[in-house]
Amino acid sequence: MRDVLFLPLDSGEELVIATDCSGGIGLKEADVVKVPYETVSYYGARVALMELMSVGAVPIAFVLQNFVGDKEWKQLLKGIYQAFDALHLSIPITGSTESNMSMIQSAVSFTVIGKVNKANKRVGITPSQARFAVIGEPLVGDEVMKRQERVLPLPLFQQLLTLPGIYEIVPIGSKGIFHELKGLMEINGFVHQEVSCSLPLYASSGPATSVLVSYCPEAEGKIKEAVGDYFFSISLKN
Repeated sequence: MRDVLFLPLDSGEELVIATDCSGGIGLKEADVVKVPYETVSYYGARVALMELMSVGAVPIAFVLQNFVGDKEWKQLLKGIYQAFDALHLSIPITGSTESNMSMIQSAVSFTVIGKVNKANKRVGITPSQARFAVIGEPLVGDEVMKRQERVLPLPLFQQLLTLPGIYEIVPIGSKGIFHELKGLMEINGFVHQEVSCSLPLYASSGPATSVLVSYCPEAEGKIKEAVGDYFFSISLKN
């Protein structure tokens, strides 16, 4: 099950909605992770955009739900625009701020709306002979800030979208590599197998710091060349 919603528009096109949220991360007194709000919104926007674009959809609008406060709105927008710039996007933003009640922890929600031509939809298209790999490393919380060099860069993610030989791309979230791999195998009708990877299979990947890819075995060399040491192969055994 992918973390996106598909709604039919006509016989050839679907509306696509993807969302992400953040809580306890920011600059309020009770926040667990202390980071600027533009960082919070950059990573939140990143997740929603990656979820939507990985299924072949094109973003057309963005919604920000701000539970932090009025004065943080501009900082939150700044982070979203940073994500847009990294992906060469220019789409409208709307949203709302909770200004009646003051909260002791930060909370923000990010939603992106897009469209996909059914012929370009990248869901359930992985053939049985495909191989699997993780690009980037699973990181969460303070680790994201301390090891930013191991976070999959957005420009590289965008490159993966058009790299020949890649079938499907799945952003890895809080449930980890194994959860996303299991879902990808189920949606393609594959039998579960024993899984091994040099990365921790159950560690949270926080704000989609890594992605799971299925790919054509013959394309492995080109993929490794493109992503360098962000590549981690997954082995499956019957």
